[in-house]
Amino acid sequence: MKVFAAKVEEGIRGEEGKPSVGPIYRNLLSENGFPPLDPNISTAWDIFSNSAKEYPGNKMLGWRRVVDGKVGPYVWKTYKEAYEEVLRIGSALRAAGAEPGSRVGIYGVNCPQWIIAMEACAAHSLICVPLYDTLGPGAVDYIVNHADIDVVFVQDKKIQGLLSPECKSVKRLKAIVSFTDVSAEQSHKASHTGLKAYSWDDFLLLGRERPEEIRPPEPCNVCTIMYTSGTSGEPKGVVLTHEAVAVFVRGVDLFMDQFDDKMTTDDVYLSFLPLAHILDRMNEEYFFRKGAAIGYYHGDLNALRDDIQELKPTYIAGVPRVFERIHEGIQKAVQELNPRRRFIFNSLYKYKLKWMNRGYSQKNASPMADLIAFRKVKDRLGGRIRLLVSGGAPLSPEIEEFLRVTCCCFVTQGYGLTETLGGTAVGHPDEMCMLGTVGVPSVYNELRLEEVPEMGYDPLGDNPSGEICIRGKCLFTGYYKNPELTREVMKDGWFHTGDIGQILPNGVLKVIDRKKNLIKLSQGEYVALEHLENVFGQNPVVEDIWVYGDSFKSKLVAVVVPNPESVELWAKANGLSKGFDELCSLPELRQHILSELKSTAEKNMLRGFEHIKAVAVEAILFDVERDLVTATLKKRRNYLLNYYQAKIDEMYRELAAATR
Repeated sequence: MKVFAAKVEEGIRGEEGKPSVGPIYRNLLSENGFPPLDPNISTAWDIFSNSAKEYPGNKMLGWRRVVDGKVGPYVWKTYKEAYEEVLRIGSALRAAGAEPGSRVGIYGVNCPQWIIAMEACAAHSLICVPLYDTLGPGAVDYIVNHADIDVVFVQDKKIQGLLSPECKSVKRLKAIVSFTDVSAEQSHKASHTGLKAYSWDDFLLLGRERPEEIRPPEPCNVCTIMYTSGTSGEPKGVVLTHEAVAVFVRGVDLFMDQFDDKMTTDDVYLSFLPLAHILDRMNEEYFFRKGAAIGYYHGDLNALRDDIQELKPTYIAGVPRVFERIHEGIQKAVQELNPRRRFIFNSLYKYKLKWMNRGYSQKNASPMADLIAFRKVKDRLGGRIRLLVSGGAPLSPEIEEFLRVTCCCFVTQGYGLTETLGGTAVGHPDEMCMLGTVGVPSVYNELRLEEVPEMGYDPLGDNPSGEICIRGKCLFTGYYKNPELTREVMKDGWFHTGDIGQILPNGVLKVIDRKKNLIKLSQGEYVALEHLENVFGQNPVVEDIWVYGDSFKSKLVAVVVPNPESVELWAKANGLSKGFDELCSLPELRQHILSELKSTAEKNMLRGFEHIKAVAVEAILFDVERDLVTATLKKRRNYLLNYYQAKIDEMYRELAAATR
């Protein structure tokens, strides 16, 4: 058996009152200690400025202009052009009153101006504080005030919200800078609040007229305070240093050097995950390190396929839902083929998968199958794709396998949190034994599991499992202005993630549960809600599901968003010709879904108290607009409870009546 991680220290069985801890694992590249750092890169500023000198003429930042409502081709800034703009914006920040150590907010969708503002902060030892584009004025108001922000760069569409009466903290700002223009009305509103509103061009002009020498940061300086959206409560400000960012990039360099296919200056990354999240931010930092290009989507996720066809990226990173949609699109196209061609596709799939399972790389497993069938799938992804990475939540093994076989590129999963710079673990390309896992520890961190006795997870048992704990050089320094919460998650130098993992015999990590989503039912049984959602989500009738349990109740209930195609098939079989919304209101569909969930529970050998006893049917997916999920589509359970409280109460009333 091939082993992918090094066990560098044995586990310890806990004494009375203390949890057991599992062995410490490291990346094989760090088995004998962390590798030396790159002396030329010790800060985030070094990453960008070095590449601007080494690759001045390379394409760096690409975007699509919209003229008369039509989206045009990608246009580009080179590294040299971006560097010169960064110097002017940095000088303007200093002229506007920002001093080294000041906090600067960035509020808007991904675009070149976002990165220019971020790098300008780094050039002058300012602290970049992303403001979530997907959150409303309430959260923005909280972060501006909590982080003591002085200046905010803002997308033109967001200026109105920033200047609204609900955003009371705007009074503490010295200036706002639009990504594009500022209207006369917005300028007037801003001046009434006591701050100056600049257009992007005006701010560039200010920087040109009042140039300032750059003040590069030290490695120990704070690079960014990145607020996590959180599934409940106020956002937490995760403090990340320049050194942590630089070490992360160095670790990815060393990790990638192991493989034949290297990242090069010709690679192109499609950026659509929010830059205010760690996954996209660190992807872009690595691309800057390589002198490669980043093209931004034009702001409409529903038209992402058009951006893909125009940009022809070599690398796409996304959350599982993105890849689920790609999978659904391919499957739908396959089902529309005539029976003969569908048979050929499925036969070639099985043939290529067989050779991949025998150890052949995806590009050598069956060139014939790629030519006949799968190159068309690759064409749907622009035709040049080399790597797909999924993060943010577990991607099902079935979908990961399908993408590995059909997309003619590397497909892998990663795992990380904002507190670990998004890079806790990552899978190896072309290793089929890593399906459904998140791979091995990153180069500059180490990992172990800690016992969670109330959930039955034991890191020293036959199937080592427990809470994932991280220690190393790619970690946050704490939560901003929240030492109590910092102490709660940092114990003896180990960051406790709250995620439950399992170490497989080959040293690979699999994320299997979430500690915080554990509840105790009234009969004293513990239930892992997220685990159950993953199980029930496998049923074809389920598009999405939120499982709810109450410590004062003995039964679980759920709100289910059904899959439209499955509902359509059910309706046809039952002689119904109603619209989807109307079908979702039928008690017959509710009973059908409940029956399907029971079948799934029995198939997966769930215990009786883990079965869903009642469901409410929702026609609309849980979305960010209603605050039901975060920007990375994690469920916000408190918000879901508030939103569906009436339906929850009704289900429990019906269950109680049925019992009587």
